[in-house]
Amino acid sequence: MTIDKTGAAVTVTHEPDVQRFEIAVADTASEPAPAGFTAYRDRADGDSRQRVFFHTEVAEEFGGRGLGTILIRHALDQTRAEGIVIVGVCPMVAAYLGKHPEYADAARKPTPDILRWLDAELS
Repeated sequence: MTIDKTGAAVTVTHEPDVQRFEIAVADTASEPAPAGFTAYRDRADGDSRQRVFFHTEVAEEFGGRGLGTILIRHALDQTRAEGIVIVGVCPMVAAYLGKHPEYADAARKPTPDILRWLDAELS
């Protein structure tokens, strides 16, 4: 079980149908409350796959609890475990990668080609 900075239990789930990871916070007596997500698009790159993370958001009422860090760490760990190359276009994901060199073997910086591809995917 993962715990946020307030001691609340959190869960991170992968929702491949909508291409994102979601984080929820378990309050004391209710269903877990959705708190945020990180969105991606998967891209073929020759014989390998890339997971291009382009947007992360945590609801304002859940700010300051470390949920963005928990969410991104879980998403990157699962992506690496699947053998998919991580590309951090989202500023939060890029900053996390910059602070955590243990992901260097699984990450790639965004290139102009990747950014053009992403723009076409999202339009």
